[in-house]
Amino acid sequence: MNQANKQAVRVALITGAARRIGAAIAKHLHQAGFKVVIHCHHSLAEAQRLAQSLNQQRPDSAHVLQQDLCVPKVAKQLIAAALAFAGRLDLLVNNASIFTKTNFAEFNQQNWDNLFATNVRAPFELSLAARPYLAAQQGQIINISDIHSETPLKDYAEYCQTKAALTMQTKALAREFAPEVRVNAVAPGAIAWPENDNALNKQIQEKIIAQTPLKRHGEPQFIAQAVLALVENVFITGQVLRVDGGRSI
Repeated sequence: MNQANKQAVRVALITGAARRIGAAIAKHLHQAGFKVVIHCHHSLAEAQRLAQSLNQQRPDSAHVLQQDLCVPKVAKQLIAAALAFAGRLDLLVNNASIFTKTNFAEFNQQNWDNLFATNVRAPFELSLAARPYLAAQQGQIINISDIHSETPLKDYAEYCQTKAALTMQTKALAREFAPEVRVNAVAPGAIAWPENDNALNKQIQEKIIAQTPLKRHGEPQFIAQAVLALVENVFITGQVLRVDGGRSI
């Protein structure tokens, strides 16, 4: 990497970055000096508000890209659009994910395909498409996995399988892409409570907190801090950093 590249503003593409953990990652990286490309699918209004807020802090430092990651060949388009905005790519954060319960009464092929397309195939395709541009900057890929990639969560068998696959993808690509590109993952515990059909009642939330050694619920900011820590430590690759208050012990 030449001196000009070292001094240039770093650029991060974060998928699923309009809300919750993704938005926290975008804000934290922006605060650290990154230009951020905020990918969204359905949450366009939230993504645009986030970009507007960040651009008010630093002009032309945030950009929104709306894409359905399940569409074939969209990965190359997304990477190309990020490069058109910023001219380089230093970090890819594969955060976009579907979290749904498994219907054990009847197998649903469409649900299975959507889960694996979003949680496994999309990160893989994006990583392949981003590789040469990340390599030019000695960059990194960070996948947002889950502590339940190793210990299954009741009622979420299909989801847990996708995160197990993403964890293996992290390790496999770390070996394949080295030494030019590092690949790591962050595995959240109880950070952002599930929404809508997956919402947990107060009793279940309290039970989860009771099972957590630090006896508290985490915040999206903790995941963002873990992402930046992995970015800044250039001797880490192929690792999964659990941010779960000790719940996986």
